[in-house]
Amino acid sequence: MERSLETQVDQAVEAWLRWVPRWEPSTHRGRVAPCRRCLGSPVLSAAGIGANVPHGVQHGLSTRIKTIVDHAVAEYTARNLPMLQGELDQQAARNRARAYRPTEDLEPEYEGMPLDPDPVPGAPFLFTIAGMADEDARELPPLPPLSDEAKAALRREVALADDYANVVGREICGLLLRHRLRVQAAISEYVEPQIEAMLAELTEALDSPFDPDTL
Repeated sequence: MERSLETQVDQAVEAWLRWVPRWEPSTHRGRVAPCRRCLGSPVLSAAGIGANVPHGVQHGLSTRIKTIVDHAVAEYTARNLPMLQGELDQQAARNRARAYRPTEDLEPEYEGMPLDPDPVPGAPFLFTIAGMADEDARELPPLPPLSDEAKAALRREVALADDYANVVGREICGLLLRHRLRVQAAISEYVEPQIEAMLAELTEALDSPFDPDTL
């Protein structure tokens, strides 16, 4: 039996709550480009996750919720949008033909994240994971071209799919409201103490810049 949207949201939040105690602050350089999935997300706002919460914590929940929306839209598309479904099927078959698919089967906390770190000026990469994936994709034959009429029909179906995604997203935001207190309690218990410890360590290092123990 297909799970209700409410059940899926409950399970996504529960999975995130089980993961949060394992979260640790990143020790590498932060990324320059903001995450378009998380920046200003109404899903995160509904769940009670503020913009000051570390991005890794945000991303773990936003990705789980995006999976629910994607699944709902895929079902709607399969039932109601045959042209868009045909295009998606062709693209899926094309992707399956790729020998190198580094973005598949990632944990939710890493899904949609950049494959490579930001480059360091003056120290170019010998190769990048994203570059290898793009090179593999270029070796596949392109999708067949569409007529102008087909392109217009496809755009209409894409707009309908987007509208449905917005409807599902709004419903999910309403469902997330009931989880706000538990989400915020988890952040207070597991995330904020680690951030405070990092700030305290930084403050101590700044107060004693010549302490031999910090050199």
